[in-house]
Amino acid sequence: MKRFVWMGIGVAIGVIAFRKLTEAQSNLGPEGLNRAVGRLADGLYDFADAVRSGMHEREADLRTALGVESPGVSPQVPARH
Repeated sequence: MKRFVWMGIGVAIGVIAFRKLTEAQSNLGPEGLNRAVGRLADGLYDFADAVRSGMHEREADLRTALGVESPGVSPQVPARH
């Protein structure tokens, strides 16, 4: 009975190791590098969008609190000649 338990544990470890090895091999090639860089770039763009959105919200709150403009009105930018 103990042999079956140890054999089952060995098979499970072998399957896990095989999956990890296959995953590592797919990440080593140029395609894996492209995927990693793409995920990083997407994360940076999402972060920048969140910061920009928060910045605009805070600016609107400050403008309202200071009475500079009413809420919902975009600031008027003078035209350059």
